Amino acid sequence: MAGNGADTQWCFSQVKGTLDDEITDADVISCVEFSHDGDLLATGDKGGRVVIFQRDPLSKGCSPTRGEYNVYSTFQSHEPEFDYLKSLEIEEKINKIRWLKRKNPAHFLLSTNDKTIKLWKVSERDKRAEGYNLRDDAGQLRDSSSITSLRVPSLKQMELMVEASPRRIFANAHTYHINSISVNSDQETYLSADDLRINLWHLEVTDQSFNIVDIKPSNMEELTEVITAAEFHPRDCNSFVYSSSKGTIRLCDMRAAALCDSHAKMFEEAEDPSNRSFFSEIISSISDVKFSNSGGLMISRDYLTIKVWDLRKENQPLETYSVHDYLRSKLCSLYENDCIFDKFECCWSGNDKHIMTGSYNNFFRMFERDSKKDVTLEAAREIAKPRTVLKPRKIGGSGSKRKKDEINVDCLDFSKKILHTAWHPTENVIAVAATNNLYIFQDKQ
Repeated sequence: MAGNGADTQWCFSQVKGTLDDEITDADVISCVEFSHDGDLLATGDKGGRVVIFQRDPLSKGCSPTRGEYNVYSTFQSHEPEFDYLKSLEIEEKINKIRWLKRKNPAHFLLSTNDKTIKLWKVSERDKRAEGYNLRDDAGQLRDSSSITSLRVPSLKQMELMVEASPRRIFANAHTYHINSISVNSDQETYLSADDLRINLWHLEVTDQSFNIVDIKPSNMEELTEVITAAEFHPRDCNSFVYSSSKGTIRLCDMRAAALCDSHAKMFEEAEDPSNRSFFSEIISSISDVKFSNSGGLMISRDYLTIKVWDLRKENQPLETYSVHDYLRSKLCSLYENDCIFDKFECCWSGNDKHIMTGSYNNFFRMFERDSKKDVTLEAAREIAKPRTVLKPRKIGGSGSKRKKDEINVDCLDFSKKILHTAWHPTENVIAVAATNNLYIFQDKQ
């Protein structure tokens, strides 16, 4: 794999979505996911739509390669619903998208909103059958008395059509909002997690799921933590992890028991008493957890840091990277405007040597694990010209004298936030969701 994350010169490739200042809430991107080979890139939005982009074959084959994607398919995945029993509106917002590994010419992906998971088949059709015996060319039934001879239907070339059809709908299994779905390495089962429970599904069975984790207390007043994210191990089909709002990660083994309430390992870093504050519990909540591609490590993202964990070491992380420590002095105002509850995701590069996550002001951060170098980059419309090199951004502390090219922390726009990022599985091509825009960057070769 080319390039070195934080050392790499990243340049602008494309931006998808309108650059208008007036955007609707439905247009805000809520998840981004590359397919396993990186040829497809899917986004979901708050309006319940899924947009799939396909890698331009010419950009992939040219030298140097370019990370260019074109719209491949757009479909409405979820509609707004109303739960009449609980008098609750169920949003159409897509919370997560997960691709299945490709087994035939069609593509399959799972998408979920707060309550319902759907399995979609995305397939191509470039031929149509002509010469039916019982129907005419317009599709109308012919008079049987007029049929005097039999003919063999033939396939004729037609303009390429991409069709998305729902193959399975998995519903009515979650009382609380679904925050995670993860496909098992066996490609036959997947898990779905909400605030208090994790369910195991078979991809062929829609009316039955198995509850494998249940942390709901008998008395809800005793509730002290909720599940924030869950993911299957990339190779061991019996192992999965889930993170909590208390800053812990539990590794579970489904071979041990049918109900995995008792974890095999728990990863937790002891809190430094000197850093204890009113906000400690809120900022220690883990918003995302991801296994490395090799399966030996995982990363967890909390509000201020991103941590790398070795699966063999539970009591402290292998590495800790500060994402935006300059916000530590602004936690009070971030609490007042609810930004402190933002759920930032994180991702690995294909070779596990680099990590990426988002921040405010449309900034995103990259960390190179070998050299411990890091860089802050910005997804901004000003750089929306092909091959424009991204300049590293620097943020100065509140009230301090501003240096050249440095942005004061008081000038950051907290309404512009990058919560969702994705890294191509084999190349230095990244996708960054900034409100309603999808930015695609690549290394400058």
